[in-house]
Amino acid sequence: MSGEAKVQDRLSGVLLHVTSLPSYGGVGDFGPAAYGFVDFLAAAKQRLWQVLPLSPTGYGSSPYSALSAFAGNPLLISVERLAQEGWIAWERIGGLPGHDGPVQFEEAMRLKMPLIEEAAANFLDRADNDARASFQKFCNDNGSWLTDYAMFNVLRRKYSYASWHEWPVEHAQRKPEAMTALLSEHGKEMAIEQAIQYFFSQQWSALRAYCSERDVRIMGDVAIFVNYDSADVWTHPELFELDEERRPIRVSGVPPDYFSATGQRWGNPLYKWGVLMERGFDWWVARVRRSLALYDMIRLDHFRGFEAYWSIAAEEATAINGQWVKAPGQELFQRLKDVFGDLPFVAEDLGLITPEVDELREHFGMPGMRILQFGFSDRGGHLYLPHRYVPNTVVYTGTHDNNTTLGWWRDDVGEAERRNVQSYLQKIEHDGDIVWAMIRAAARSVANLCIFPMQDVLHLGSEGRMNTPSEGVGNWTWRYDASALHPDFAAQLAALMEMTDRDGYVAPQPEGSVDKADLSVNV
Repeated sequence: MSGEAKVQDRLSGVLLHVTSLPSYGGVGDFGPAAYGFVDFLAAAKQRLWQVLPLSPTGYGSSPYSALSAFAGNPLLISVERLAQEGWIAWERIGGLPGHDGPVQFEEAMRLKMPLIEEAAANFLDRADNDARASFQKFCNDNGSWLTDYAMFNVLRRKYSYASWHEWPVEHAQRKPEAMTALLSEHGKEMAIEQAIQYFFSQQWSALRAYCSERDVRIMGDVAIFVNYDSADVWTHPELFELDEERRPIRVSGVPPDYFSATGQRWGNPLYKWGVLMERGFDWWVARVRRSLALYDMIRLDHFRGFEAYWSIAAEEATAINGQWVKAPGQELFQRLKDVFGDLPFVAEDLGLITPEVDELREHFGMPGMRILQFGFSDRGGHLYLPHRYVPNTVVYTGTHDNNTTLGWWRDDVGEAERRNVQSYLQKIEHDGDIVWAMIRAAARSVANLCIFPMQDVLHLGSEGRMNTPSEGVGNWTWRYDASALHPDFAAQLAALMEMTDRDGYVAPQPEGSVDKADLSVNV
């Protein structure tokens, strides 16, 4: 072990969401494939694994469309590990989808979820005293969100998965008598929901421990906004801009730009930042505390919104008629720093960024992001090229929202961009050359953190794309093949990490030498 990795360290990692693992059951999870992937990272001298949000997902199965900002996605629980622990019989899991092909979210929900619920019921019936004590501690430690989330899930099933604002008013508005009756009438169902979250926590903690033993840290992802149809808004309507009927007054998005004439209307309810400030940002403190229990580092999605956010009247069909509203980012991050000390945050600061956003990020020492694919279109894109980086930066060849590097080169790059790539990197004689040229450029840069999507490591084309933001369907389903982790990929990456000083090696100083950082000049 070389010590705990920090965002200021010079290291490298791989971006791969857990669902993209070739796990048994139709969706990637915390089972054997995850441990095999960590072994690959260690062999490749990659010291960071970046994942997308691990939250339970709603419509579209997007990890950024969560039913809770605190809970874990039950589909990430490995039924194989549950069988190993005796909570479900091996023969019960034999009919699940296999390891191959794209994620089958609907099949996993239909076939895998009932087995996880069955295992949770068995746990509640058969757990020994030690296991019960561990479960009870988990429930106590997470009581600020766990009971409400369990109630939310029970009611979602009761009302055929309709959004909470469509439930009868006694449950939509959490009338005390109705909540008391729910606890009494559906206590076993709620306990099962809590046990499922316990399974998630136990399996994720075990996987993280395995990562730590191999000097691999986890970077998680925290979206700035939460879904309207979520346990968070249902439980804490006073923290969001809602009317008397608890419907959104204003919603989130981004204004029109080069990519969209009407902007993007995301539709998340906006925070009542004034109320949050009066309460010492207690909800955000709890959210970050939960995230720091799950991850070693945190990527803050849409960091720009912590300085100012685009506010759209809920009745507007597009994002055209919105306005920028200042957010108390300075006060929020100072509060978080007071509570947690140094903040291991990475700011997703892509797009049109103002000086005020840069000042906020720099004040708290957060690295920003640079995407190599963005650097070759024109001179305005040169901000994303390595010669413009500073050390406190995270460089990506691409992200989950981009095409793969090979797909970008084959399908998206115009002639002018192609000439710019050839001028800046090297002569690209074969399509496959572009992938390692981009990987090498990122690794050689002064950026402290360097992250490659797994699809680039595997040299995949557009068939490996994870998400196309403008497309409403067909996203998030990519999984790599179980045979794809070839040792040659690991060996190539490891050699590059050694030559670019990203492998964690600290050279001993000659005896009697002086660290230049310790030198001072007296005038």
